[in-house]
Amino acid sequence: MQVQRIVLNSRPGNNGAPVPGNFRLEETTLARDLKDGEVLVRTLCLSVDPYMRCRMNEDTGVDYVTPWQLSECVDGGGVGVVESSRCSACSEGDVVTSFNWPWQTNAVMTGSVLQKVDPQLVDGRLSYFLGAVGITGLTALLGIREKGNVTKGANQTMVVSGAAGACGSIAGQIGRLDGCVRVVGICGSDEKCRALVDNLGFSAAINYRQEDVPSRLKECCPDGIDVYFDNVGGAISDTVITQMNNDSHVILCGQISQYNKDVPYPPPLSDEIKETLRRKNITRERFTVLNYMNKAEAALCELSQSVQSGQINVLETVVNGIENMGDAFCSMMTGGNIGKQIIKISE
Repeated sequence: MQVQRIVLNSRPGNNGAPVPGNFRLEETTLARDLKDGEVLVRTLCLSVDPYMRCRMNEDTGVDYVTPWQLSECVDGGGVGVVESSRCSACSEGDVVTSFNWPWQTNAVMTGSVLQKVDPQLVDGRLSYFLGAVGITGLTALLGIREKGNVTKGANQTMVVSGAAGACGSIAGQIGRLDGCVRVVGICGSDEKCRALVDNLGFSAAINYRQEDVPSRLKECCPDGIDVYFDNVGGAISDTVITQMNNDSHVILCGQISQYNKDVPYPPPLSDEIKETLRRKNITRERFTVLNYMNKAEAALCELSQSVQSGQINVLETVVNGIENMGDAFCSMMTGGNIGKQIIKISE
């Protein structure tokens, strides 16, 4: 059968911003005959995420993700349907997901790497398995629970950077549900600010491109900041940390502002910020969700219930067609998405 796929055409360089031309669309032929343990899947939707920028380098800089190889098919989070199977765990018609789904319209995969999912958990919105009821939701929920020290009744204020992105938009809502009396989001447009406050229940939102972040933070967080869910790093994070209370907590989830720079992960802090952390006894620990997968099943169940009950609202930006994967990735890296960036491949 004829399939389309996306391969890595070139690397942007350790200090370069990715461009759509780093990816290439190819047509190839897929043999339909399966070996024992294999399944043929049709791709329904694919995810693009900030961590993938590290995979475009020859060395990802971290030990838990591998680099993409030149002229080979790119992979990431995906969800699809089994069309034929020689694996006892998968049957024709099953909806399945994987962290390492090839960016192609159909694929032959080893059944054991696929996770069968129940469409009823997301009311049939299968892309949610790549976001709110998938690894993104897990990162938000477990990040806050494991590193945030949110306590009901403690009058805490949470700030979320990258707040209109896939993870930040869920994290802020979990902070509110878990007991923060104030949740303030930092994002890059007035449209995103409106979405955070009107659709997701954030107390306030700050447009860092247009507003004076230090003074707006003081205004929105009159009692200081107790929990900071950090998706961006860089100057914005330095500003937030400066206004944090004694014994507060930074959840170090991502550093998207630094991903196009050749620096270690997490990127080094200035001496001034290090001294602020020390003087105020602020914890700032890197959070990697893959270290907490023993808690994933219960957490996904909770996320599913929260989404179905309307306690968590889900925002998505959906692009159609595998040919648009490169454009969607580059747009996401520069903040073109509101919520999770999804590419719909087939119905």
